[in-house]
Amino acid sequence: MGRKWLRSETFTAWAFMSPGLVLLAVFVVWPILFSIPLSLTDYSVIGETSFVGFDNFSRAFKDPKFLVALWNSLIYVLIVPVLQILSIFMAILVNSKIPGIKIFRTAYYIPVVTSMVAVAIIWNWLLSNNGVVNYIFMSLGIIDTKVGWLSSSSTALYVLMFITTWKGLGYYMMLYLAGLQAIPEELYDAAKIDGASRFKVIMRITVPLLKPYVFFCSLISLMSAIRVFDEMFVLTEGGPGNSTLTSSLYIYQQGIEQFKFGYASTLGLLVSVVIGILSIFVFKFNQKGGVNPY
Repeated sequence: MGRKWLRSETFTAWAFMSPGLVLLAVFVVWPILFSIPLSLTDYSVIGETSFVGFDNFSRAFKDPKFLVALWNSLIYVLIVPVLQILSIFMAILVNSKIPGIKIFRTAYYIPVVTSMVAVAIIWNWLLSNNGVVNYIFMSLGIIDTKVGWLSSSSTALYVLMFITTWKGLGYYMMLYLAGLQAIPEELYDAAKIDGASRFKVIMRITVPLLKPYVFFCSLISLMSAIRVFDEMFVLTEGGPGNSTLTSSLYIYQQGIEQFKFGYASTLGLLVSVVIGILSIFVFKFNQKGGVNPY
């Protein structure tokens, strides 16, 4: 029985997964479990550790900077539907059998694999007072004076949301492209014979059959939006003021910069609860679309 199981596909599957599962357990599961008791202390490495109970949680709800950071993270969630809709239509556009289409697919995917530091340098130059964006907008008469896109509290967060959308489009486009190529061509042929327009084909065939991919992409996009960090850390450091301060950046500041690991763990757990609640809404929404049949 033992030798038979060792030769089975189940054992082979677990053997291939085991290195990844070990890394996941050490670097993801264990820190999450350890953060729960840590959130009940004032652990800071450089000082004595003492048990404080739920004081960190009550402090978090009274912390104005954390509330602002959490609100900015929730505003960031607005990019999720925009990003998914644009990605679907981009995938439909590049899912064509025309010469040179692979070049466009590669070009759309380049921002995904580009370092955030390199992206930050490029966008910082484009959005500077004497940058290309101000020059184009002033030439077209859209603006009369130069705008500090990243230095103004009224525009900085939305500019970062645009950069995140631009950088993530290629990633989700590729996922949706994989879904499109799994849809049987016979369905499209039947729709054309019935005289369905291109728009009806997309809405009645393509989008419903992409439901599992929409669910998956929406879920990971939602989590990424709440936990966004790189753009703020590299481009604005949470400023001007706290206009681009997000929950992940604030947790980093409390834990890594100020060594308040107990309080940072508390903030991380609260953000995890928010992500869990929003994820439940994503699950509920996709149940209506019938994810499982496909």
